[in-house]
Amino acid sequence: MSTPAAPSISSTIEAQNAGKYLTVALDNESYGVAVLKVREIIRMQKITPVPQMPEFVKGVINLRGRVIPIIDLRVKFGLKAEFAERTCIVVVQVKLPSGQNVQMGLIVDSVEEVVTLAAAEIEPTPDFGTRIDTTYILGMAKIKGAVKTLLDIDRVVSPETVEHIARSV
Repeated sequence: MSTPAAPSISSTIEAQNAGKYLTVALDNESYGVAVLKVREIIRMQKITPVPQMPEFVKGVINLRGRVIPIIDLRVKFGLKAEFAERTCIVVVQVKLPSGQNVQMGLIVDSVEEVVTLAAAEIEPTPDFGTRIDTTYILGMAKIKGAVKTLLDIDRVVSPETVEHIARSV
């Protein structure tokens, strides 16, 4: 009598990542953010700069009485950052290493759609070598013949930067 094989680590990770994702465009590439992390999508507005922040931290906005830090994902990823009519801010809930939840705004070129992904549609993050940090990538999704990068929004911005922003605001 044979025992069933234990599920592989990658298939377990893929199953954990299955669900709904908001896809956004950054410099003509598509990325997915878990819908459960997204709080709202707002149009661009005046951003108040905060001194001594990393280049990708654009500043803060006042969102209905709450001060929210704004991060330009395009600058964070080293992509071309041009403001257009469809450029907007996706407000997300980020979990700090301390366990505290903080809202942050992410500047994106545009919002595409919400997609539901099954575990079979998600591939593990490819191995790019030892020098490239891919901890912020949940996996690669195969959607309508295209590949979209699924982001772990809690890790996209380094925990140290998030805590520094949280203390500054």
